[in-house]
Amino acid sequence: MPPLVPSEIDPFAGSHYYLKRQLLKMIGATFDIYDSGGQQVLQAQKKGFKLKEDIRIFGGPGFQTELVGIFARQIIDFSAAYDVMDARTGQKIGAFQRKGWASLARDEWTVMNAMDQPVAVLIEDQLWMALVRRLLTNLIPQNYDMLVGETRVADLKQNFNPFTYHLAIDCFQPPDQLDRRMVLAGACLLASIEGRQSGG
Repeated sequence: MPPLVPSEIDPFAGSHYYLKRQLLKMIGATFDIYDSGGQQVLQAQKKGFKLKEDIRIFGGPGFQTELVGIFARQIIDFSAAYDVMDARTGQKIGAFQRKGWASLARDEWTVMNAMDQPVAVLIEDQLWMALVRRLLTNLIPQNYDMLVGETRVADLKQNFNPFTYHLAIDCFQPPDQLDRRMVLAGACLLASIEGRQSGG
């Protein structure tokens, strides 16, 4: 059983997280999210048998409270958009739009606000490393930067593990300037989509 998280702790107040995919999940996928102290603070669940991507992030005692939902707008995810919703209010937080053709060489996502206005990008670190990864599949861990203009506001770095998907998440701006829900939603998308493609 996962440790319980006291309800008064804000799981979106941290600056360092670690995402780990649970093993032996036959249908869908589950991702455990830990804070910098090694305490599990969130759990993301990807639903199986869904034509469109459907990921929910849970918190609270026993991880029973749905906090954030991530939903694909269409079935084909080559250049799909994913809405990020606040599950408690029903309000849209933002969205991610994958740049399909550009992502063939170097994966890139547009990060949008609630009005679908671009505010940042989530992109693989370097073009040449991205090309090498495509040749060597999952032998070289992925590394993504979230950029606002030229400023790197978050880093999402896969740790090499031949058996499952691990992702370290570092935020470089305070929570009032960088919504952790969007950062962690992006991490869950990478773990679900990119991890699946690389065999993780």
